[in-house]
Amino acid sequence: MSNMVIHNVSETKINAKASRPFGVRDKLGYLFGDFGNDFFFILVSSFLMVYYTDIFKIHAATIGLVFVIARLWDAVADVVWGRFIDTRKAGIQGKFRPWIFRMSFPLVLSGILMFVKIPGMSDGFYMAYAFVTYLVWGTLYSTVNIPYGSMASVITSDSVERTTLSTFRTMGAMLASLIINVVGPLILFVNNKADSNRFMLAAIIFGILSIACYMACYKLSTERITIPETQRNKIQLRTTLKGMLKNRPLISILIASLTFMMLSMLVGAVNVYLFKNYFGSASMLSMAGLIQTAAVFIAIPFVKSLVYKFGKKEIAAAGMLLSAVVYLTLYFLPSLTAWQFVIISAVGMFGFAFFNLVVWAFVTDVIDYQEYVTGMREDGTVYSVYSFARKVGQALAGGIGGVAIGSVGYDAARSVQSKEALDGIYTLATLVPGIVYLIIFIIIIFLYPLNKQRTSQLAEHLNEMRLSSGGK
Repeated sequence: MSNMVIHNVSETKINAKASRPFGVRDKLGYLFGDFGNDFFFILVSSFLMVYYTDIFKIHAATIGLVFVIARLWDAVADVVWGRFIDTRKAGIQGKFRPWIFRMSFPLVLSGILMFVKIPGMSDGFYMAYAFVTYLVWGTLYSTVNIPYGSMASVITSDSVERTTLSTFRTMGAMLASLIINVVGPLILFVNNKADSNRFMLAAIIFGILSIACYMACYKLSTERITIPETQRNKIQLRTTLKGMLKNRPLISILIASLTFMMLSMLVGAVNVYLFKNYFGSASMLSMAGLIQTAAVFIAIPFVKSLVYKFGKKEIAAAGMLLSAVVYLTLYFLPSLTAWQFVIISAVGMFGFAFFNLVVWAFVTDVIDYQEYVTGMREDGTVYSVYSFARKVGQALAGGIGGVAIGSVGYDAARSVQSKEALDGIYTLATLVPGIVYLIIFIIIIFLYPLNKQRTSQLAEHLNEMRLSSGGK
């Protein structure tokens, strides 16, 4: 009942464009957006490090430093780009969609260039080439991802449908993950070794698929809501920052997301070495990707009903606790076969899938709370700050991943790694995730304040604020 009231009132506060009703077409369009994003994002997060260590012959710790510098730069670019978009006037095609169309082509081109190896060059050249191309790709990724992520709030103002968009977005990401993790290893590795030409081929294939997805997102999605010109002109950075400092849900979800992203990037990098070296089968990555991704899709049908009954905070926390238990258990079972490891870890992935499936709805609640604090709707800026935290997580994870792999004794020049290195890799893949998932569980339970009851109270508060403003 309250959701319907908020939807109707918000249309009086925020101009809604006359267009077709929100429906399946928008959900599919939003799905394709992250489908396109993650064709390269997951390729990079899962396989770029092994490309640099085994093909460019760059030390893992050095690569970690490159990742840290580039991701911190990208984090700043996110906020600058988000602020820039929030101060622009919406055009005929909307406020966010045109940027997806314009910037997707240079983004994909820069992604392909990352996997180009010019033969016969010096180690210094490969180092410089890796740094520049990775930095350019990350910057261009911001110009597409920020408008894409912000767009959910203008596709519909209904909070329930925004939760659906979050689920469809995650489905798009998981479809890309399924393809990359299943098909990727079969293309990238020859006789259990990374192959330069195969990496280039994969980059071109996934680049073409990525462009097709971006165009589908642009064509299928519709922006229905625009901020009135008078409100847009009132947006001030000082007011925004003060509101964010008072926004406890934003701060806590930033911490949780940063921590989760750090772990996801670390595990993505470590898993390549886990299967290639510890289990002795790089091709097993494909089956791991298939089974673990299937676990996420199994969780999808349960999300809406569980959120309705218990709340987003509650199911996300329960999922994290399950994941923590699973990975801590795996740490004490070092003699498992690759198949046994994959099946058990899939249970853990089923757990944290619930956080992934509702996280973008968390962001919508955070944007609502920012409106409650400041009285202004700043979708692009708030989303970019959230993305900033994720990029910082990526930066730290890239550094931690490189340093961690190097610190356990991994040596790309050796055909067989030492027992110490193998044990270290297994610890990075099990004990570390178990501890971090437990930390995220604690953050969600004790720091994030918007449980089911308080989220409903926030919706009622915003309803009253909009009614009062509309009556003036």
